[in-house]
Amino acid sequence: MVFIHHTSMDSCFNLTSCIEEMQKIQDFHMDTRGWFDIGYNFLVGEDGRVYVGRSWNREGAHTLHFNRVAIAVSVMGDFMQRLPNNLALDAVKNILDYGVCLGKITPNYRLYGHRDVRETSCPGDKFYQLIQTWKHYSHTKPSPSSIIG
Repeated sequence: MVFIHHTSMDSCFNLTSCIEEMQKIQDFHMDTRGWFDIGYNFLVGEDGRVYVGRSWNREGAHTLHFNRVAIAVSVMGDFMQRLPNNLALDAVKNILDYGVCLGKITPNYRLYGHRDVRETSCPGDKFYQLIQTWKHYSHTKPSPSSIIG
């Protein structure tokens, strides 16, 4: 199971600004939320790079009731009114494909937007419209009671 998010913060388009944005996200998650690190498994910048949050093997803090069973990828920026650029979109797809190759994501995984299971605008209106067209997007919403374990 995969959840797509946006940070609803600043976008970044080069290594320097993306590293700065990662630091802001880490500070927010640790200092404001009280988490031990960034909550997402991976983040993506509009520079086309994937940045590691909790990675594959550490439980995230991204989607209440689903953190133990899902991977979360968040694109840095606010995508209510615009889409992430093609570099970012390709990077999201590439990290998911890589997760399948590593055996960290099942080949027939289901993909959701954060708003599919929470009252939130995440991952932004424009981005959400797009992910609904992706191959693994599931129109059948998961419920916490359906999770085993």
